Amino acid sequence: MPPLIQLEHVTKIYPMGDVTVSALLEASLTIDEGEFVAIMGASGSGKSTLMNIIGCLDGPTTGRYLLGRHPVSEFDRNTLAQVRNRMLGFVFQNFNLLPRTSALEQVELPMLYAGAPAAERHRRATAALTRVGLGDRLHHRPNQLSGGQQQRVALARAMVMNPRLILADEPTGNLDSRTSMEVMALFQELGRAGITIVLVTHEADIAELAARCIVLKDGRILSDSSRVPRRAESFPGREGPEGQTQPVAGRRL
Repeated sequence: MPPLIQLEHVTKIYPMGDVTVSALLEASLTIDEGEFVAIMGASGSGKSTLMNIIGCLDGPTTGRYLLGRHPVSEFDRNTLAQVRNRMLGFVFQNFNLLPRTSALEQVELPMLYAGAPAAERHRRATAALTRVGLGDRLHHRPNQLSGGQQQRVALARAMVMNPRLILADEPTGNLDSRTSMEVMALFQELGRAGITIVLVTHEADIAELAARCIVLKDGRILSDSSRVPRRAESFPGREGPEGQTQPVAGRRL
């Protein structure tokens, strides 16, 4: 089976007045279907640029990007929009939720853009929110939810279209340690279900939860290593009464 993601000598250069900034330099990598990959690096290392290219939000200056064997540079604007809507799911540090919109409506949005009927949108959004432990928060707005609950809504929205790839940019950056592990346990659950996950983080303990870690420095890939990931459920603070680990999907944050 060919890799889901294939970057070949990708460089991204941004003009900044009279000078240019090289955000990514000769990056080559492949990510197979079902992999859980963490991308690390200091600020300015190229993490977000790499994420934006993989997520079809930006294109390389030079080099080639193939997504599921298809050259992304050959996609027109409508095709790119369809790919982002149907094939990719996005989770961000700041949740990106609409302030006056209920959790159910937030999760229905990708299906609304895809033209799904109202009954199907309601059914699938309810199922996605229930899967992340928010079945009793369907009609709550963001200001009625904790940070962890808001990130769960964002994750439900990302997965409701059954994407092949979820891209997460610092998804635990605004969460406390315990809540971060709760959210990461959900990412691991999705990974075990076969969804490819690419996660940008600057936190080493978060990166340890991925099976592969790519480190960037000054726009170049410094290292690319695989390991046996730790399970989020095994971290301190995740045990319930009598030392029993709590099931993630049924818990509230």
